[in-house]
Amino acid sequence: MTRPLLPLTARSREEAHRAATPLELFFDLCFVVAVAQAGAELVHAVAEGHGGTGIANYAMVFFAIWWAWMNFSWFASAYDNDDVLYRVVTLVQIAGVLILAAGVSRAFEEHDFLVVYLGYLVMRLALVFQWTRAAHHATDPAERTMCHRYAGGVLLCQVGWLGLLLAPGAARPWVFLVMALAELSVPLYAERVAPSAWHAHHIAERYGLFTIIVLGETVAAATVAVKSGIVENDALDELLPIAAGGLLLVFAAWWIYFVVPAHDRLTSSRQAFLWGYGHYLILMSAAAIGAGLEIAVEQAVGEAHVSTLSASAAVTIPSALFLLLVWLLHARYFKVGTAQQLVLPVAALAILMCSFAGRWAVLAAGLVAAAAVATGVTLTARNPATRGAGA
Repeated sequence: MTRPLLPLTARSREEAHRAATPLELFFDLCFVVAVAQAGAELVHAVAEGHGGTGIANYAMVFFAIWWAWMNFSWFASAYDNDDVLYRVVTLVQIAGVLILAAGVSRAFEEHDFLVVYLGYLVMRLALVFQWTRAAHHATDPAERTMCHRYAGGVLLCQVGWLGLLLAPGAARPWVFLVMALAELSVPLYAERVAPSAWHAHHIAERYGLFTIIVLGETVAAATVAVKSGIVENDALDELLPIAAGGLLLVFAAWWIYFVVPAHDRLTSSRQAFLWGYGHYLILMSAAAIGAGLEIAVEQAVGEAHVSTLSASAAVTIPSALFLLLVWLLHARYFKVGTAQQLVLPVAALAILMCSFAGRWAVLAAGLVAAAAVATGVTLTARNPATRGAGA
Protein backbone atom coordinates (compact mmCIF):
# COMPACT_ATOMS: atom_id res chain seq x y z
CA MET A 1 0.00 0.00 0.00
CA THR A 2 1.39 3.40 -1.01
CA ARG A 3 2.42 5.56 1.92
CA PRO A 4 0.95 9.07 2.38
CA LEU A 5 3.09 12.21 2.34
CA LEU A 6 5.99 11.99 4.76
CA PRO A 7 8.82 14.35 5.71
CA LEU A 8 11.72 13.95 3.27
CA THR A 9 14.45 13.55 5.87
CA ALA A 10 17.89 11.95 5.66
CA ARG A 11 18.14 8.21 6.25
CA SER A 12 20.76 6.69 8.50
CA ARG A 13 24.08 5.56 7.07
CA GLU A 14 24.04 2.73 9.61
CA GLU A 15 20.71 1.35 8.41
CA ALA A 16 20.88 -2.44 8.20
CA HIS A 17 19.83 -4.52 5.19
CA ARG A 18 19.50 -1.49 2.91
CA ALA A 19 18.64 -2.72 -0.58
CA ALA A 20 17.52 -1.26 -3.89
CA THR A 21 13.77 -0.65 -4.12
CA PRO A 22 11.43 -1.75 -6.94
CA LEU A 23 11.17 1.91 -8.00
CA GLU A 24 14.96 2.16 -8.31
CA LEU A 25 15.05 -1.03 -10.38
CA PHE A 26 12.33 0.35 -12.65
CA PHE A 27 14.28 3.60 -12.94
CA ASP A 28 17.41 1.70 -14.03
CA LEU A 29 15.49 -0.37 -16.56
CA CYS A 30 14.10 2.72 -18.26
CA PHE A 31 17.59 4.20 -18.50
CA VAL A 32 18.65 1.21 -20.59
CA VAL A 33 16.46 2.57 -23.40
CA ALA A 34 18.70 5.62 -23.62
CA VAL A 35 21.88 3.52 -23.36
CA ALA A 36 20.65 1.28 -26.18
CA GLN A 37 19.84 4.27 -28.40
CA ALA A 38 23.27 5.79 -27.86
CA GLY A 39 24.97 2.47 -28.59
CA ALA A 40 22.98 1.94 -31.79
CA GLU A 41 23.92 5.39 -33.05
CA LEU A 42 27.58 4.78 -32.21
CA VAL A 43 27.50 1.57 -34.26
CA HIS A 44 25.93 3.40 -37.20
CA ALA A 45 28.47 6.23 -37.06
CA VAL A 46 31.51 3.96 -36.89
CA ALA A 47 30.16 1.59 -39.55
CA GLU A 48 29.76 4.54 -41.91
CA GLY A 49 33.34 5.66 -41.33
CA HIS A 50 32.55 8.56 -38.98
CA GLY A 51 34.20 7.08 -35.90
CA GLY A 52 35.65 10.30 -34.48
CA THR A 53 32.39 12.21 -34.59
CA GLY A 54 30.42 9.20 -33.39
CA ILE A 55 32.66 8.65 -30.36
CA ALA A 56 32.50 12.36 -29.43
CA ASN A 57 28.69 12.39 -29.64
CA TYR A 58 28.52 9.11 -27.73
CA ALA A 59 30.67 10.51 -24.92
CA MET A 60 28.42 13.58 -24.61
CA VAL A 61 25.12 11.69 -24.70
CA PHE A 62 26.36 8.97 -22.35
CA PHE A 63 27.52 11.63 -19.88
CA ALA A 64 23.99 13.08 -19.80
CA ILE A 65 22.52 9.62 -19.22
CA TRP A 66 25.06 8.58 -16.58
CA TRP A 67 25.05 11.87 -14.70
CA ALA A 68 21.25 12.01 -14.45
CA TRP A 69 21.23 8.41 -13.20
CA MET A 70 24.02 9.13 -10.73
CA ASN A 71 22.31 12.26 -9.36
CA PHE A 72 19.13 10.33 -8.69
CA SER A 73 20.90 7.33 -7.18
CA TRP A 74 22.94 9.30 -4.65
CA PHE A 75 19.96 11.45 -3.70
CA ALA A 76 17.79 8.34 -3.26
CA SER A 77 20.47 6.69 -1.14
CA ALA A 78 20.25 9.59 1.29
CA TYR A 79 16.58 10.65 1.19
CA ASP A 80 14.30 7.99 -0.28
CA ASN A 81 11.15 7.97 1.89
CA ASP A 82 9.02 6.17 -0.74
CA ASP A 83 5.94 8.32 -0.21
CA VAL A 84 3.45 9.30 -2.92
CA LEU A 85 5.15 12.57 -3.87
CA TYR A 86 8.61 10.99 -4.02
CA ARG A 87 7.31 8.27 -6.33
CA VAL A 88 5.52 10.71 -8.63
CA VAL A 89 8.58 12.96 -8.96
CA THR A 90 10.74 9.91 -9.72
CA LEU A 91 8.32 8.85 -12.45
CA VAL A 92 8.65 12.35 -13.91
CA GLN A 93 12.42 11.81 -14.01
CA ILE A 94 11.86 8.52 -15.83
CA ALA A 95 9.72 10.37 -18.38
CA GLY A 96 12.61 12.78 -18.84
CA VAL A 97 15.08 10.04 -19.70
CA LEU A 98 12.66 8.58 -22.24
CA ILE A 99 12.39 12.01 -23.87
CA LEU A 100 16.20 12.19 -23.89
CA ALA A 101 16.36 8.74 -25.51
CA ALA A 102 13.97 9.90 -28.24
CA GLY A 103 16.39 12.69 -29.14
CA VAL A 104 19.57 10.63 -29.34
CA SER A 105 19.25 9.93 -33.07
CA ARG A 106 18.88 13.62 -33.94
CA ALA A 107 21.84 14.48 -31.71
CA PHE A 108 24.05 12.00 -33.60
CA GLU A 109 22.80 12.50 -37.14
CA GLU A 110 21.93 16.22 -37.20
CA HIS A 111 23.90 17.50 -34.20
CA ASP A 112 20.56 18.76 -32.87
CA PHE A 113 20.50 18.46 -29.07
CA LEU A 114 17.11 20.14 -28.50
CA VAL A 115 15.14 16.98 -27.60
CA VAL A 116 18.06 15.68 -25.51
CA TYR A 117 18.13 19.01 -23.68
CA LEU A 118 14.37 18.97 -23.06
CA GLY A 119 14.55 15.45 -21.62
CA TYR A 120 17.47 16.50 -19.45
CA LEU A 121 15.51 19.57 -18.35
CA VAL A 122 12.60 17.43 -17.16
CA MET A 123 14.93 15.17 -15.16
CA ARG A 124 16.91 18.01 -13.62
CA LEU A 125 13.91 20.16 -12.63
CA ALA A 126 12.45 17.13 -10.87
CA LEU A 127 15.76 16.67 -9.05
CA VAL A 128 15.79 20.36 -8.03
CA PHE A 129 12.33 19.85 -6.56
CA GLN A 130 13.58 16.85 -4.56
CA TRP A 131 16.54 18.77 -3.13
CA THR A 132 14.33 21.75 -2.29
CA ARG A 133 11.88 19.46 -0.53
CA ALA A 134 14.72 17.86 1.45
CA ALA A 135 15.96 21.33 2.43
CA HIS A 136 12.48 22.24 3.63
CA HIS A 137 12.37 19.26 6.00
CA ALA A 138 16.00 19.47 7.16
CA THR A 139 16.40 20.35 10.85
CA ASP A 140 20.17 20.90 10.72
CA PRO A 141 21.19 24.28 9.19
CA ALA A 142 24.29 22.76 7.57
CA GLU A 143 22.22 20.04 5.93
CA ARG A 144 19.72 22.62 4.72
CA THR A 145 22.54 24.65 3.17
CA MET A 146 23.89 21.54 1.49
CA CYS A 147 20.48 20.78 -0.03
CA HIS A 148 20.09 24.36 -1.27
CA ARG A 149 23.56 24.25 -2.82
CA TYR A 150 22.64 21.09 -4.70
CA ALA A 151 19.37 22.58 -5.95
CA GLY A 152 21.00 25.85 -6.99
CA GLY A 153 23.98 24.15 -8.63
CA VAL A 154 21.81 21.78 -10.66
CA LEU A 155 19.61 24.68 -11.80
CA LEU A 156 22.55 26.85 -12.85
CA CYS A 157 24.15 23.99 -14.75
CA GLN A 158 20.92 23.33 -16.58
CA VAL A 159 20.95 26.93 -17.76
CA GLY A 160 24.56 26.49 -18.84
CA TRP A 161 23.67 23.48 -21.00
CA LEU A 162 21.78 25.88 -23.28
CA GLY A 163 25.22 26.48 -24.77
CA LEU A 164 24.89 23.15 -26.63
CA LEU A 165 21.87 24.59 -28.41
CA LEU A 166 23.16 28.11 -29.03
CA ALA A 167 26.89 27.64 -29.67
CA PRO A 168 28.22 26.99 -33.20
CA GLY A 169 29.02 23.38 -34.02
CA ALA A 170 32.79 23.71 -33.63
CA ALA A 171 32.41 25.16 -30.12
CA ARG A 172 30.03 22.50 -28.77
CA PRO A 173 32.72 20.04 -27.61
CA TRP A 174 34.26 22.85 -25.54
CA VAL A 175 30.86 23.80 -24.13
CA PHE A 176 30.36 20.16 -23.19
CA LEU A 177 33.76 19.98 -21.48
CA VAL A 178 33.15 23.14 -19.44
CA MET A 179 29.64 22.11 -18.42
CA ALA A 180 30.70 18.55 -17.55
CA LEU A 181 33.35 19.95 -15.19
CA ALA A 182 30.75 22.32 -13.72
CA GLU A 183 28.36 19.42 -13.12
CA LEU A 184 31.09 17.37 -11.44
CA SER A 185 31.88 20.33 -9.19
CA VAL A 186 28.35 20.69 -7.79
CA PRO A 187 28.55 17.75 -5.32
CA LEU A 188 32.06 18.80 -4.25
CA TYR A 189 30.81 22.33 -3.53
CA ALA A 190 27.53 21.29 -1.92
CA GLU A 191 29.03 18.75 0.46
CA ARG A 192 31.79 21.01 1.72
CA VAL A 193 29.36 22.30 4.33
CA ALA A 194 27.90 18.88 5.24
CA PRO A 195 27.98 15.39 3.71
CA SER A 196 24.79 13.79 2.43
CA ALA A 197 23.70 10.60 4.16
CA TRP A 198 24.41 8.15 1.36
CA HIS A 199 24.62 4.48 2.32
CA ALA A 200 27.77 2.62 1.26
CA HIS A 201 26.20 -0.82 0.75
CA HIS A 202 23.21 0.69 -1.04
CA ILE A 203 25.37 2.79 -3.38
CA ALA A 204 27.60 -0.17 -4.23
CA GLU A 205 24.53 -2.28 -4.99
CA ARG A 206 23.00 0.47 -7.16
CA TYR A 207 26.15 0.78 -9.26
CA GLY A 208 26.42 -2.99 -9.50
CA LEU A 209 22.83 -3.32 -10.69
CA PHE A 210 23.30 -0.65 -13.33
CA THR A 211 26.49 -2.37 -14.49
CA ILE A 212 24.56 -5.64 -14.84
CA ILE A 213 21.89 -3.89 -16.89
CA VAL A 214 24.49 -2.31 -19.18
CA LEU A 215 26.24 -5.66 -19.65
CA GLY A 216 22.84 -7.22 -20.34
CA GLU A 217 22.21 -4.64 -23.04
CA THR A 218 25.61 -5.52 -24.48
CA VAL A 219 24.62 -9.19 -24.69
CA ALA A 220 21.26 -8.31 -26.25
CA ALA A 221 22.77 -6.02 -28.88
CA ALA A 222 25.45 -8.52 -29.83
CA THR A 223 22.91 -11.38 -30.00
CA VAL A 224 20.66 -9.44 -32.37
CA ALA A 225 23.63 -8.54 -34.56
CA VAL A 226 24.89 -12.15 -34.75
CA LYS A 227 21.40 -13.49 -35.42
CA SER A 228 20.88 -10.96 -38.20
CA GLY A 229 24.25 -11.79 -39.74
CA ILE A 230 23.55 -15.53 -39.74
CA VAL A 231 19.98 -15.26 -41.06
CA GLU A 232 20.55 -12.57 -43.68
CA ASN A 233 24.10 -13.37 -44.77
CA ASP A 234 24.56 -17.06 -43.94
CA ALA A 235 27.88 -16.18 -42.29
CA LEU A 236 28.05 -18.68 -39.44
CA ASP A 237 31.75 -19.42 -39.92
CA GLU A 238 32.67 -15.72 -39.77
CA LEU A 239 30.40 -14.88 -36.84
CA LEU A 240 30.93 -17.86 -34.55
CA PRO A 241 34.37 -16.64 -33.30
CA ILE A 242 32.91 -13.18 -32.65
CA ALA A 243 29.94 -14.61 -30.77
CA ALA A 244 32.11 -16.90 -28.63
CA GLY A 245 34.69 -14.22 -27.91
CA GLY A 246 32.05 -11.62 -27.10
CA LEU A 247 30.35 -13.98 -24.66
CA LEU A 248 33.64 -14.67 -22.91
CA LEU A 249 34.36 -10.93 -22.67
CA VAL A 250 30.98 -10.17 -21.09
CA PHE A 251 31.23 -13.09 -18.67
CA ALA A 252 34.72 -12.00 -17.64
CA ALA A 253 33.63 -8.38 -17.26
CA TRP A 254 30.85 -9.45 -14.89
CA TRP A 255 33.19 -11.70 -12.88
CA ILE A 256 35.94 -9.12 -12.56
CA TYR A 257 33.59 -6.30 -11.53
CA PHE A 258 31.76 -8.24 -8.81
CA VAL A 259 34.58 -10.36 -7.39
CA VAL A 260 35.61 -7.65 -4.91
CA PRO A 261 33.33 -5.99 -2.28
CA ALA A 262 33.15 -2.42 -3.62
CA HIS A 263 31.39 -1.03 -0.53
CA ASP A 264 34.49 -1.67 1.57
CA ARG A 265 36.22 1.17 -0.33
CA LEU A 266 33.42 3.69 0.28
CA THR A 267 34.55 4.83 3.70
CA SER A 268 34.67 8.57 3.02
CA SER A 269 33.10 11.12 0.68
CA ARG A 270 36.43 11.62 -1.09
CA GLN A 271 36.81 7.93 -1.88
CA ALA A 272 33.14 7.64 -2.80
CA PHE A 273 33.26 10.58 -5.21
CA LEU A 274 36.37 9.24 -6.95
CA TRP A 275 34.82 5.78 -7.23
CA GLY A 276 31.47 7.14 -8.39
CA TYR A 277 32.91 9.55 -10.95
CA GLY A 278 35.19 6.85 -12.33
CA HIS A 279 32.14 4.81 -13.25
CA TYR A 280 31.46 7.18 -16.13
CA LEU A 281 34.28 5.46 -18.00
CA ILE A 282 33.54 2.01 -16.57
CA LEU A 283 29.89 2.06 -17.63
CA MET A 284 30.61 3.76 -20.95
CA SER A 285 33.26 1.17 -21.80
CA ALA A 286 30.93 -1.67 -20.78
CA ALA A 287 28.23 -0.32 -23.07
CA ALA A 288 30.78 0.27 -25.84
CA ILE A 289 31.76 -3.41 -25.79
CA GLY A 290 28.29 -4.22 -27.12
CA ALA A 291 28.55 -1.54 -29.79
CA GLY A 292 31.98 -2.88 -30.73
CA LEU A 293 30.64 -6.42 -31.11
CA GLU A 294 27.93 -5.13 -33.43
CA ILE A 295 30.56 -3.32 -35.50
CA ALA A 296 32.68 -6.48 -35.67
CA VAL A 297 29.66 -8.45 -36.88
CA GLU A 298 28.75 -5.87 -39.53
CA GLN A 299 32.36 -5.74 -40.74
CA ALA A 300 32.54 -9.53 -40.95
CA VAL A 301 29.47 -9.68 -43.23
CA GLY A 302 30.57 -6.70 -45.32
CA GLU A 303 28.06 -4.15 -44.07
CA ALA A 304 30.48 -1.82 -42.25
CA HIS A 305 32.86 0.46 -44.14
CA VAL A 306 35.78 -0.09 -41.78
CA SER A 307 38.87 -2.28 -41.78
CA THR A 308 39.21 -5.53 -39.86
CA LEU A 309 41.68 -3.80 -37.53
CA SER A 310 39.26 -0.96 -36.80
CA ALA A 311 36.39 -3.37 -36.18
CA SER A 312 38.56 -5.45 -33.84
CA ALA A 313 39.73 -2.35 -31.98
CA ALA A 314 36.07 -1.35 -31.46
CA VAL A 315 35.86 -4.42 -29.19
CA THR A 316 39.33 -4.65 -27.71
CA ILE A 317 39.78 -1.00 -26.70
CA PRO A 318 36.62 -0.72 -24.51
CA SER A 319 37.25 -4.24 -23.13
CA ALA A 320 40.80 -3.32 -22.10
CA LEU A 321 39.63 0.01 -20.69
CA PHE A 322 36.96 -1.74 -18.59
CA LEU A 323 39.49 -4.15 -17.04
CA LEU A 324 42.01 -1.43 -16.36
CA LEU A 325 39.49 0.93 -14.75
CA VAL A 326 37.97 -1.74 -12.51
CA TRP A 327 41.48 -2.57 -11.32
CA LEU A 328 42.37 1.09 -10.82
CA LEU A 329 39.22 2.08 -8.91
CA HIS A 330 38.86 -0.76 -6.46
CA ALA A 331 40.21 -4.20 -7.42
CA ARG A 332 43.84 -3.28 -6.74
CA TYR A 333 43.07 -2.52 -3.10
CA PHE A 334 42.19 -6.17 -2.53
CA LYS A 335 45.21 -7.72 -4.23
CA VAL A 336 48.22 -9.04 -2.35
CA GLY A 337 51.56 -9.43 -4.05
CA THR A 338 52.90 -8.42 -7.45
CA ALA A 339 51.38 -11.40 -9.29
CA GLN A 340 47.83 -10.57 -8.24
CA GLN A 341 48.32 -6.87 -8.95
CA LEU A 342 49.53 -7.54 -12.49
CA VAL A 343 46.73 -9.83 -13.64
CA LEU A 344 44.28 -7.17 -14.84
CA PRO A 345 46.79 -4.62 -16.26
CA VAL A 346 48.60 -7.37 -18.17
CA ALA A 347 45.30 -8.80 -19.40
CA ALA A 348 44.22 -5.33 -20.59
CA LEU A 349 47.46 -4.95 -22.57
CA ALA A 350 47.12 -8.43 -24.04
CA ILE A 351 43.55 -7.71 -25.11
CA LEU A 352 44.74 -4.58 -26.91
CA MET A 353 47.35 -6.67 -28.73
CA CYS A 354 44.58 -9.00 -29.87
CA SER A 355 43.40 -6.20 -32.16
CA PHE A 356 45.99 -7.41 -34.67
CA ALA A 357 44.71 -11.00 -34.76
CA GLY A 358 42.47 -10.40 -37.79
CA ARG A 359 39.16 -12.28 -37.87
CA TRP A 360 40.16 -14.10 -34.66
CA ALA A 361 40.67 -10.88 -32.68
CA VAL A 362 37.44 -10.99 -30.66
CA LEU A 363 37.82 -14.67 -29.82
CA ALA A 364 41.45 -14.10 -28.79
CA ALA A 365 40.40 -11.19 -26.57
CA GLY A 366 37.70 -13.32 -24.97
CA LEU A 367 40.17 -16.10 -24.27
CA VAL A 368 42.60 -13.62 -22.68
CA ALA A 369 39.82 -12.26 -20.45
CA ALA A 370 38.82 -15.79 -19.42
CA ALA A 371 42.46 -16.61 -18.69
CA ALA A 372 42.70 -13.50 -16.50
CA VAL A 373 39.74 -14.70 -14.44
CA ALA A 374 41.19 -18.21 -14.14
CA THR A 375 44.58 -16.82 -13.14
CA GLY A 376 43.03 -14.55 -10.52
CA VAL A 377 41.03 -17.42 -9.03
CA THR A 378 44.12 -19.64 -8.92
CA LEU A 379 46.28 -16.99 -7.25
CA THR A 380 43.58 -16.29 -4.70
CA ALA A 381 43.22 -19.97 -3.86
CA ARG A 382 46.95 -20.07 -3.12
CA ASN A 383 46.65 -17.07 -0.79
CA PRO A 384 43.69 -17.48 1.61
CA ALA A 385 44.26 -13.94 2.94
CA THR A 386 42.79 -12.58 -0.31
CA ARG A 387 39.87 -15.00 -0.58
CA GLY A 388 36.97 -13.29 -2.38
CA ALA A 389 39.26 -11.12 -4.50
CA GLY A 390 40.11 -13.60 -7.23
CA ALA A 391 40.43 -11.96 -10.64
